Amino acid sequence: MRIIDVWAQHPTLRFIQHDMFASLRGWTGAERLTEEPPVSLTISAMDAANVDVALISAWHGPEGRLISNDEVAEFTAHAPDRLAGVASVDLRHPMNAVRELRRCVRDLGFVALRVVPWLWGWPPDDRHYYPLYAECVELDIPFCTQVGHTGPLRTSETGRPIPYLDNVALDFPELTIVAGHIGYPWTEEMIAVARKHRNVYIDTSAYTSKRIPPELVRYLNNPHHKVLFGTNYPMITPEKALADLDTLGLDDHATDLYLHGNAERVFALSKATPGAQPPPLVRLEEP
Repeated sequence: MRIIDVWAQHPTLRFIQHDMFASLRGWTGAERLTEEPPVSLTISAMDAANVDVALISAWHGPEGRLISNDEVAEFTAHAPDRLAGVASVDLRHPMNAVRELRRCVRDLGFVALRVVPWLWGWPPDDRHYYPLYAECVELDIPFCTQVGHTGPLRTSETGRPIPYLDNVALDFPELTIVAGHIGYPWTEEMIAVARKHRNVYIDTSAYTSKRIPPELVRYLNNPHHKVLFGTNYPMITPEKALADLDTLGLDDHATDLYLHGNAERVFALSKATPGAQPPPLVRLEEP
């Protein structure tokens, strides 16, 4: 069965060694990395779990670029049939952020934008995001974000689905929103928002199959569920995330939607061409 991982990172050292991930490094083994990991390391982790495609994200926060868009473009160029790029931008400069997003999609072949609200301390309905939402609609790409509590020692308030994502979906009904990390401890709220808004989805990144809460398992068994598989690699490997999948009790249709069907539709990933196909890479400096 085809498997698409909608939330992953091919890490740089400055990303994986950042102080905010200190609480996660011990049990992921990432603290053992001493040099920039090759793309083959991520591909090997995908192969171990038969993952066909991973969407790998850039990371940009107030302190700067932890994984730059150009680095992600270089990573995807190594394996264009296996990796697709997800952009990240500097929220403090909205027009530059819009131009950078446009460059990532039109020139680098990226398939989505991701912003992690706890990095910025601004919830998703803050005015800094709104020009980017309009541009996502124009570019016909999803906006990906994090919901629920944070593993790093940062505020969790920005991860509340209600009112923040609910407000965004009301203001931008044409915007496709993919909410990662399931929204715990507000998972019921997140499911309610997904049921309410046609273009709102949930991904299970940062959770293994055994840790998915019962309320989300019940929703996954709905024949029309809007849940996508994600890992948050390298924090969780695909093999670990997919272990015990059979304990969820999903039928074939629900499993197809979860592992690839919803992702193919949301991110416009062709079945014939597994990953995004970026043009030949020309390295450009980001603003």
